[in-house]
Amino acid sequence: MSRFSSEPDGLETVADFVRWAASEFNRAGLYFGHGTDNALDESIWLVLHALAVTPPLPDALYSARLTPTERAEVVELIGERLSSRKPAAYLTGQARFAGLDFHVTEDVLVPRSPLAELIEQGFGPFAPPTGFNRVLDLCTGSGCIAIACAMHLGVDEVHATELSAEALAVARRNVARYGLQSVVQLHQGDLFADAPRQGYDLIISNPPYVPDTEMAELPVEYQREPVLGLRAEEEGTAIAARIIASAADYLSPEGILVIEVGNAAEALANRFNELPMEWPLFERGGQGICVIHAADLGAIAADGPGRD
Repeated sequence: MSRFSSEPDGLETVADFVRWAASEFNRAGLYFGHGTDNALDESIWLVLHALAVTPPLPDALYSARLTPTERAEVVELIGERLSSRKPAAYLTGQARFAGLDFHVTEDVLVPRSPLAELIEQGFGPFAPPTGFNRVLDLCTGSGCIAIACAMHLGVDEVHATELSAEALAVARRNVARYGLQSVVQLHQGDLFADAPRQGYDLIISNPPYVPDTEMAELPVEYQREPVLGLRAEEEGTAIAARIIASAADYLSPEGILVIEVGNAAEALANRFNELPMEWPLFERGGQGICVIHAADLGAIAADGPGRD
């Protein structure tokens, strides 16, 4: 429900409502990190969504006056963002990742990973000499990473696993949206549990990696996301360590393992201090993604983290 009992006075144009919404967001101390990083961009996104307009809006139309019905819809949406503190993507049901649009619900994390940059670049110097033929995406959530790999890498076979049945339903909808049912195969299970054991050229994952010490300190917007997709024990490394321990059984000889671990990067590097890891830098921001080559995974001691 909107926090506004009546429409604010003096607002007529698109620009008026964008400016007003941005001011309200800043006054309320909202956090931005689910598709935008500032109040102005978020207000543009939400105002245009309420108007059923796809951005970018031509400059000349920012002076267009809203109808009474449109004004009410904009105010209601802005009010919901302020009162619920839900990420804007949950209010619109849409998020963008790697240049592609995805349906999202509160059953999945909002796509925002810097993995998008690597995928769009074809993984650059990390790519196997023969390219990518088979890909495995672990903890797929909305399916955005699996679908982006299929679209950008031209892969004919992508397998994606997810523990949550609700999240998998969202992923199925996104796979169907792009007509990739014959390319992206979805499996419900814990990590590798239901994944076909074959030589993948790429295993990629954005698993849970937020330690308990950070969970309570997350901005409210992040706490609106499913805990299953965020929290991990052992300083945030528990899930990533399980992936590393089993990946050698699934990778092709020249394949690569790519895992996002965010702020748990140091803890993971310390946990596997003898395992060569590469940590790419990103032009568009972000950090905490490691690349491990299949040839290096064989050095993991047999008494390491438990295998799947």
